[in-house]
Amino acid sequence: MAKDYNPEKTLQSIDFRATAFLQSASQLSNAPPDLGSEVAFAGRSNAGKSSAINTLTGNRKLARTSRTPGRTQLINFFSLSDNQRLVDLPGYGYAKVPLKMKREWNRHMAAYLQRRESLRGLILLMDIRHPLTDADEQMVGWAAAAQMPVHVLLTKADKLKRGPAKSTLLGVQARLLEFGNLTTAQCFSSLKGDGLPELRKKLTAWLTDESVLMAEDPDADQ
Repeated sequence: MAKDYNPEKTLQSIDFRATAFLQSASQLSNAPPDLGSEVAFAGRSNAGKSSAINTLTGNRKLARTSRTPGRTQLINFFSLSDNQRLVDLPGYGYAKVPLKMKREWNRHMAAYLQRRESLRGLILLMDIRHPLTDADEQMVGWAAAAQMPVHVLLTKADKLKRGPAKSTLLGVQARLLEFGNLTTAQCFSSLKGDGLPELRKKLTAWLTDESVLMAEDPDADQ
């Protein structure tokens, strides 16, 4: 049965500057109740995940980077409202992390992506100079298996000139076609704020289910 359409919901906006730390969790069993909507941020260690979250929220101290990359294995939840959350997943792919810890991370992340009912989408961050590593493709593969939308954020775009950055984006978009039509990508710079409006628009659509509402009512945009 289709959801009841409420035109007011399509006008809903989110004040990302009101984002506040909610809690940390070591695994799904001690995460916040699986209700409402949430979007998770994932990426290799040093891909710029914390900087992106801080730029999005206008709070440079909200998401903190571990002194030892790859060591912090907690999932951090941030509240946007009573039923909307951002989730900061542990960084992956750091070479010095023990194999046992990597396997444990893989197990928890696969479970989170496939079982978390409130998860509406995954923001996957990649350094634009080193996109689509094996670990990145594994993350996209997990999400694709769970039919989870993925939006790739090619971070540190200010490190490249406009032409090479555009070329890299097109290459990543072409590669993502192999994972289905639930994947999108954009360039992003935490330093300059480039790509911030596009990121906020994507998050708002996911967190307010605007894309679902529009699809269910063909007259919604008229």
